[in-house]
Amino acid sequence: ADKVLRHVSDAFTEDPLRVLRVARFAARYHHLGFTIAPETLALMSSITASGELQYLVAERVWKETNRALCERSPDIYIKTLRDCGALTVLFPEVDKLFGVPQRADYHPEIDTGIHTLMALQQAVRLSDSAPIRFSVLVHDLGKGITPQHVLPSHKGHEARGLPLVKAVCDRFKIPNEHRQLAMAVTEFHLLSHKALELQPEGILTLLKAVGALKSAQRLEDFLTCCEADARGRTGFEDRDYPSSNYLRQARKVVLQSDVADLVESGLVGAEIGRQLSLRQTAALAVFKQNYSD
Repeated sequence: ADKVLRHVSDAFTEDPLRVLRVARFAARYHHLGFTIAPETLALMSSITASGELQYLVAERVWKETNRALCERSPDIYIKTLRDCGALTVLFPEVDKLFGVPQRADYHPEIDTGIHTLMALQQAVRLSDSAPIRFSVLVHDLGKGITPQHVLPSHKGHEARGLPLVKAVCDRFKIPNEHRQLAMAVTEFHLLSHKALELQPEGILTLLKAVGALKSAQRLEDFLTCCEADARGRTGFEDRDYPSSNYLRQARKVVLQSDVADLVESGLVGAEIGRQLSLRQTAALAVFKQNYSD
């Protein structure tokens, strides 16, 4: 009736996984006005301080986290873990994002951790896919290790983030579907944002790199993550994301290039691929010149 999540006995401390479970319930019921009782949050903090979270089986942590990502407000899961100190124990790569400044002209919210939570909120608006929500959560991990002397710029954060995303995925044995999308989004989200500025060669390289030529769904998942990132900024929440339609149309143009005549002409092996790429690039040049949203 009071919309308060509260432990009912001291037995709560017997299983440290309950720290994550409370955070997940908070993510589930936040939209209804539920909060966590101060004494329960204090108990969660004491469990964290005891060091018991470090001994949780990786699969149990991931199971709770993946379920939390599918809740109504997964950003509240992350916030709650941070409030009780558990985020720095379980997901230090995410915890390090909080307090790291970004350029205000690109990110009016400034704080990288806040941006990550805002992008996660946008991912919820756009999709109920756990791989998409996970990928959005980790897409900016490289900003957490940007050298202090170059802040608030984060040039090269995409490459810096790749080993961190891999480390998270390895630590919790995260499924390949999540891992592959997260790695692609981490490495290429800025290129997606700048898609309309890319040269034909760059467009083709991007489409190949994210697996778009093999699967339309891969491109859609990638674009959804990038749109969530672009809209996860103060004042940008309802902006259009023109890169999505542009890259969809570019993919269609690339796939229209045929190889049959190349094979018939006697070309073999790598030369077929090289000539096809030249043909696709030329088609993209025409597309780029004539494109109108």
